[in-house]
Amino acid sequence: MRLLFLGDIVGKPGRVAVLEHLPGLRKAWQLDCVIINGENAAGGFGITETICEEILAAGADAITLGNHSFDQREALVFIERQKRLLRPVNYPSSTPGRGATLIETHNGARVFVVNAMGRLYMDALDDPFAAVDGALMQCPLGSVCDAAIVDMHAEATSEKQAMGYFLDGRVSLVVGTHTHVPTADHRILPGGTAYMSDAGMTGDYESILGMVKEEPIRRFVEKTPGTRLEAANGVGTLSGVAVETDDRTGLAKRIAPVRLGPGLSRAVPEFWETDASGD
Repeated sequence: MRLLFLGDIVGKPGRVAVLEHLPGLRKAWQLDCVIINGENAAGGFGITETICEEILAAGADAITLGNHSFDQREALVFIERQKRLLRPVNYPSSTPGRGATLIETHNGARVFVVNAMGRLYMDALDDPFAAVDGALMQCPLGSVCDAAIVDMHAEATSEKQAMGYFLDGRVSLVVGTHTHVPTADHRILPGGTAYMSDAGMTGDYESILGMVKEEPIRRFVEKTPGTRLEAANGVGTLSGVAVETDDRTGLAKRIAPVRLGPGLSRAVPEFWETDASGD
């Protein structure tokens, strides 16, 4: 199975990058499932129903969130009816929405998606390890689902790596989000789980984490309150990770970073580019 995960969409540049690139990538790379973190899609803060539907229509199979899940208050309502929009599974049980979902792909395969949020330097939530473990017990890889993807939305790389090894051999991919900078540690762990500490952001990299540079710099220099952060408005770059799984086990066979657009060196899964070209 061919899986694509894209990191945090930040504002309009990120949304435009998805709309421009994703439909063509689904066809060229023959993608079976696409998951996108969309927690910063609405001007850098949360997601609206209109934007959610726009991203799904462009080719995403599910959208994960994080600590900005409900920055747009309308999300408290529409997340209940949109089964393909996930908030972290370790939010309190009374929180609207769900933290995991089972997707059926166009070819009938089943992909289980779990969204979790770390606790180091983040909001105090329930234990993400126990929450993810409980979700996977309900939908084990190889029996109930054909592939499983976990988005670990966390600040600390150590916590993301710990989740990767905790789930090694039990899921197809553990990928980190939240820090908006793509890491170079994409690999397949000993048990067969693909891993990457952070998928990066899908947004304007001529910025500070997707935001217009001046206000973050001023805050560091002056250490005084200022204006609200605003999403940068340049050309967006698509950033994420591509994984191919073994149809027999659901574990990873190949992994590669994906970066398309200005500001970062271009990266594509050469094994799929070759397949698409017929070479």
